[in-house]
Amino acid sequence: DITSVRNGIGSDPRIGYNFTYPGVGYGGSCFPKDVKALKQTAFEIGAEHSILDAVEAVNLSQRAYFIKKIEKHFGNAANSLRGKKFAVWGLSFKPETDDIREAPALEIITHLLHAGAHVAAFDPIAGDNTREYFSAQHDGAIDISHLKICNDQYEPLEQADALLLLTEWKPFRSPDFERIKSQLKAPIIFDGRNQYSLDQMRELGFKYYCVGRPTV
Repeated sequence: DITSVRNGIGSDPRIGYNFTYPGVGYGGSCFPKDVKALKQTAFEIGAEHSILDAVEAVNLSQRAYFIKKIEKHFGNAANSLRGKKFAVWGLSFKPETDDIREAPALEIITHLLHAGAHVAAFDPIAGDNTREYFSAQHDGAIDISHLKICNDQYEPLEQADALLLLTEWKPFRSPDFERIKSQLKAPIIFDGRNQYSLDQMRELGFKYYCVGRPTV
């Protein structure tokens, strides 16, 4: 359980708790660019950069890890996601910004669209940027008509096969769980930011997948 691991390593004051939250990876305009710049500098001066390589690789693998959870639940077959509808909460790379640069949500949504799924998504302020991002894509394998950016938090849930939480905005932390259950086809949540209690999800009757913790 990653919560126990985090409690353990965070008790060392040289590490702390602030930047050890598990999830689907970092994004944004700064950190990914800075890691790449440090790698290039290290390469140019002949310095060791395997730790930086690992940071970048693990960040990307977290998105793949999350996608595999979804695929496994729906059967792992080549067309298991085709025709499925996924509700997505959170598009920006972190809360309180409309910045979607390097946002994990974009990669996850792109994968779902490639697989023939439909996606309905909501973000408090990053919806317009996401519309522009996908409108500018020229990937013939993606059907942009299968993506809907909604203006209400609960609108994407209607008859969706599962809810994906990808950015930890405050409105997503304490939602109306009974409303979620009533709108989804089945009570399934894939939580990429570990926002909910395992005991609570078990008590409410959700199938709950998160990061680094047991599945409920």
